[in-house]
Amino acid sequence: MKVAIGLPNAVPDVSGSDLVEFARRAEARGFSCLGTIDRVVYGNYEPLVALAAAAAVTEKIELMTSVMLGPLRTNAVQTAKQALSVNQISGGRLTLGIGLGARGDDYDASGVEHREIGSKLDGFLDGLVKTFEDSAIGPDGSGAPKILIGGSVEASFRRAARYGEGWIAGGATPEQFAEMAAGVREAWTEAGREGEPRLAGLAYFSLGDDAQQTAGEYLTDYYAFLGDEVAQMIAGSAATDAETVRGYLAGFEGVGCDELVMFPCSGDPAQADMLAEAVK
Repeated sequence: MKVAIGLPNAVPDVSGSDLVEFARRAEARGFSCLGTIDRVVYGNYEPLVALAAAAAVTEKIELMTSVMLGPLRTNAVQTAKQALSVNQISGGRLTLGIGLGARGDDYDASGVEHREIGSKLDGFLDGLVKTFEDSAIGPDGSGAPKILIGGSVEASFRRAARYGEGWIAGGATPEQFAEMAAGVREAWTEAGREGEPRLAGLAYFSLGDDAQQTAGEYLTDYYAFLGDEVAQMIAGSAATDAETVRGYLAGFEGVGCDELVMFPCSGDPAQADMLAEAVK
């Protein structure tokens, strides 16, 4: 299983210099991919902008939105243009993980009604793929980014089989991941797709001094919209020592995960070094 790392693009108060230094260290330490989280009503860096910055200071590491909120991107052509641009700048390293998003205030701020969002996502994906096939849009010579679909319901599994090269889970235990991955494989076969879908997951980590406090402060704030009990549960699930990190990796690898994206709870670039040491 590949081990990827998230950029701290959604951790509050992260400077631009720390963001790009984090990307440099992630590549130097051999992680497979840099992920980004998408939100609107939060103090985060926009995912494609953050990945463009990372592309400028790296050469080999894959870049992935994990995930970008598709229904909020009401202009699929413009989003495709941006993605094609990042893909060209990075030398073809971009993968678009795309999902729905759970926050109503993100939809309100974007002027998008929070209903029938599945059909909105389908329309966005149709427009995105159609634009990728139009050679007149995007920088000369740019190729289409790869696509992964996020989600935990059957409709998302079918979207993965229709539009993508695979699927990415949100916050899930290895056991939950295994159950959903089985649904993805079934949808893949029913759609007549050859080979196996790419299966990715994500988890949170915080290492070093005050690891538990850092994870608690960040994750309870980020997930406050779900209520205190759920936010505390998510915060408590973050890996805060090397043994737990390795346990997560073993658990996800054991249920067939191809790549696990470990998201930091701090913007300190040293987190990339500490995670690399933990997974040795």
